Amino acid sequence: MNIDDDPEIEYSQFCEEVRRDGTTVTLQIYRLKGGTEGWSLEVVDSEGGSTVWEDLFATDEDARDEFYRTLETEGIHSFGHDRPSESLH
Repeated sequence: MNIDDDPEIEYSQFCEEVRRDGTTVTLQIYRLKGGTEGWSLEVVDSEGGSTVWEDLFATDEDARDEFYRTLETEGIHSFGHDRPSESLH
């Protein structure tokens, strides 16, 4: 496979670092450039661990909203290596 064959990724304007309770995660929302299948939602913790939603979102705003709903209901520690053992995500 040629490097030129790798698909281009389009990142949303909503990508950002989010800090709560002394923990920072990186919110990544992306799709294949020019794609119409929807937006992927991924949260990367400070150790490089990743939480990826299985479903795609119709818009990048929908993906951002889902991240913030999860953040408010489950807390920032529900993402990545800091996750409390009793938490299910």
